[in-house]
Amino acid sequence: QVQLVESGGGLVQAGDSLRLSCAASGFTGGVTTLGWFRRAPGKEREFVAAISRRGGSIYYADSVKGRFAISNDNAKPTMSLQMNSLKPEDTAVYYCAASKYSLTISPTGTDRYHYWGQGTQVTVSS
Repeated sequence: QVQLVESGGGLVQAGDSLRLSCAASGFTGGVTTLGWFRRAPGKEREFVAAISRRGGSIYYADSVKGRFAISNDNAKPTMSLQMNSLKPEDTAVYYCAASKYSLTISPTGTDRYHYWGQGTQVTVSS
């Protein structure tokens, strides 16, 4: 059974940086892609970033390109999301997720991820 636990959320000011972490366990050979999603108040869950387990491929949502950086360490195992130049519109609950499908097969769809963490709150004040 795959288990995902997020941490690192908090309250910061616009322009600040924050790093989220996702501790993973129970992976099998079937998990090939790891990703981050977020859900802002009153909004639908949206894709943020994804990375292949081998670290060879990365994909970002247009809204975070140049500001966020995703990384993966299979040895620990853990996944991180470094968030820089944060904006108030980045305020949301952030979730890490794992998929059995390749990152090359539409990594932005929530229905393509099989395992989810409980989420961690990120609040950015203006």
